[in-house]
Amino acid sequence: MELGILRRQGKSLREIAVETGLAVNTVTKYLAGGGAPSYGPRAARGSKLDPYKAYLDSRVEAARPHWIPATVVAREIPGQGYAGCERLVSRYVRALKPVSVEEPLVRFETAPGQQLQVDWIEFKRERLAAFVATLGHSRAAYVEYVSDERIETLIACHIGAFEFFGGVAREVLYDNVKTVVIEREAFGPGLHRYHPSLWDLAKHYGFRPRLCRPYRAQTKGKVERFNRYLRYSFHVPLLTRLRQAGLGLDRETANVEVRRWLREVANVRVHGETERVPAEVLVEERAALLGLPAPYRGAIAPARAAGVALAARAFTPVPPQHDLGVYDRLLEVAA
Repeated sequence: MELGILRRQGKSLREIAVETGLAVNTVTKYLAGGGAPSYGPRAARGSKLDPYKAYLDSRVEAARPHWIPATVVAREIPGQGYAGCERLVSRYVRALKPVSVEEPLVRFETAPGQQLQVDWIEFKRERLAAFVATLGHSRAAYVEYVSDERIETLIACHIGAFEFFGGVAREVLYDNVKTVVIEREAFGPGLHRYHPSLWDLAKHYGFRPRLCRPYRAQTKGKVERFNRYLRYSFHVPLLTRLRQAGLGLDRETANVEVRRWLREVANVRVHGETERVPAEVLVEERAALLGLPAPYRGAIAPARAAGVALAARAFTPVPPQHDLGVYDRLLEVAA
């Protein structure tokens, strides 16, 4: 419009170009066209991620109703030739996840060597459970897959965790399960009747058992949050990868892979809360842990104490469907 007005005022093309700051050819083109130029949408440019989107979609779909974090699948596709940045993968995968609002939790820190939080996490379809132990200060974690949650299994897992951490925390925090406590506050406020075998283990290693408040899993929020991390960053990705190859998950394979995952991923990542690497903080925390005593030789107490039946979930073991080398080769290719 402005160019047309200037032209009607009798100005030359060069005078209009000087006044408007445009090139003479541009002025000529605009006046000849009868108005401002129109621009269409830019043609969409291809992305380095395009050849891998079908794979990412299949991984997310195979995990439903669970979820695989973006960081997990971002580690999988470089082995298939993807040379782009991880952020591009994360942005695409996160867009596939429904938005959910989580209840905020208040975080409490503990001194080095003070507390170990322990929990079971069950995988019913696979007829497996995992013993999970997380140190409250360093956030270093230990995981062991089992086929039952009996007291003898619980004790063996404790011993494995203490050896893994290289020491014993001064207190261990538990849920209110019968393999841990027979009767809450049996001797007064805060004085509980613990399972005799667990109490004997505690005396041998020198730690004090502690219980969460009933129906308040947030009391041991550090191990609860690690449980979620274990389920969706390790268990579901491993399970779906095996399923896509027509294989099932057994205890032996799960333990081989979870040890590798703890060593190469979980304990060497920068923790989201502490902003430090758990394995590095564990080196510092180990000096504050109680030393390991002689190997525990205690006997397992009877399954009944004080007239209370001590039930524990047991799972029918799933034998390996193939030689373990088959799983190793599959997982090496996927990595």
